[in-house]
Amino acid sequence: MKYNKLVRDKIPEIISRQGDRPVTHILDTKLYRQELKSKLQEEIAEFSDSDRVEELVDVLEVAYALAKEKGVSQYQLEEMRQQKRSNRGGFDQRVFLEEIIPANAS
Repeated sequence: MKYNKLVRDKIPEIISRQGDRPVTHILDTKLYRQELKSKLQEEIAEFSDSDRVEELVDVLEVAYALAKEKGVSQYQLEEMRQQKRSNRGGFDQRVFLEEIIPANAS
């Protein structure tokens, strides 16, 4: 069966333990970044379809990998998240913006 997608590091080992033979290769930096972005979309879709919290773990793992590729650690990413939350708020109040009426509109 063909997959042609980025997988977690231990997946080939798990496949081998099950008696199958994984065919893999290591991606160069450019292709790795591209595949991480595709993987993020895949994981978001899986969460949207299943609504399972476990799928959010996969979204986070990919987000951490993308941040690392940008030279940002998990700790730094969390600091950035907290700073943005402090400045702009979170989503706790469930605010849904319908429109903005310009100040000069009559």
